[in-house]
Amino acid sequence: MKNIFYTTLSLIFIMSSSQLRAQSKLSFDHLAIIVKDVDVAAEFYAEVLGLEEIDCPLDPAIRRWFSMGGNVALHLIEEEKLKHKRHKSAHFALFTDDFDLLMEKLQTKKIQYSTWKGEKNKFTVRPDGVRQLYIQDPYKNWIEINENR
Repeated sequence: MKNIFYTTLSLIFIMSSSQLRAQSKLSFDHLAIIVKDVDVAAEFYAEVLGLEEIDCPLDPAIRRWFSMGGNVALHLIEEEKLKHKRHKSAHFALFTDDFDLLMEKLQTKKIQYSTWKGEKNKFTVRPDGVRQLYIQDPYKNWIEINENR
């Protein structure tokens, strides 16, 4: 009887421990995108979007990292042969506190933006009132930018 009690107690402990492990919290760490020339892409993300470059312990000739706030990073990885077409559904999203200033910057740097439907140099106002637009980096990776409200 004593053995059954300890066996049952051990099983309950093992099951509880595995349930705790199964429920461990995941957090977003980084997004990696492929570009043809890491230096050209890095200039775009630094100059156009204003992201801060952070230290990359790997080969900087083919990799550059940028902070996206908090502990989240954007990794640019150079790949000479870009063969796949970039579809707008495969994008990442950012938000800005000054949507008007961002649009001015895009216009000044002659960077085309559009709505989801592809209407050039226009933005969408979502049902919640947030303005939203889409741009592409020099290697056609899609980026959604939303107004922070």
